[in-house]
Amino acid sequence: MSKVMIVEDELAINKVLKAYLVKEGYDVIQVFTGLDAMTNFINENPDLVLLDVMLPGKDGWTILKEIRQNGNCPVIMLTALGDVHYKLEGFHEGADDYIAKPFNADEVVARVKAVLKRSSFIQMDTVKFGQLEIDFKGHSVYLNGEEVVLTPRDLSVLLFLAEHPNQTFTRDQLIEQVWGWEYDGSDRAVDLAIKRLRKALAHWPPEQGEIKTLRGLGYQFHVYKK
Repeated sequence: MSKVMIVEDELAINKVLKAYLVKEGYDVIQVFTGLDAMTNFINENPDLVLLDVMLPGKDGWTILKEIRQNGNCPVIMLTALGDVHYKLEGFHEGADDYIAKPFNADEVVARVKAVLKRSSFIQMDTVKFGQLEIDFKGHSVYLNGEEVVLTPRDLSVLLFLAEHPNQTFTRDQLIEQVWGWEYDGSDRAVDLAIKRLRKALAHWPPEQGEIKTLRGLGYQFHVYKK
């Protein structure tokens, strides 16, 4: 049973989301203030966090950063701030999805299912691309023997691209495969994810491989030497 932590200060919204998630078989932890979020996160070790942006005591962006410092637990942002700027900020900080209020509880449950599925969709063995080692089953990445810490969304992008080396994918194809068909945000999220991946893999020897941009076509996990 997957465990979902709801961080939402509006009692009615928190209760409705819990009811819908419990009905689908999820174990739910309710948190109502920003100050209590990290304590519960560390103690409960949830599989996914539904995180409101406007919270008393500590805002959602700060909490998201702290969650990322503690691991790669998937995070879906909940907020009334529907502007694209805020969506991009959320993805830049490592959010896995973004749902603007008002929303339908059934949609939130569907997004939760999709994000949890994406975070564990690869079932391959460990593959080495030179000094870059990708453990598909364990969802971990190592470069020069040291683990590369990635957000769940960025990890999903890398796993998908690495599962199809030397194949080119457009932004739309990556969104469909990684973000899911229900994603309605900007395709800039793909560019931001690729930018973060390149930074994380900066010490991968260029003669072994790289994430290439093919102008007008898309992105490719280009491998020169396994």
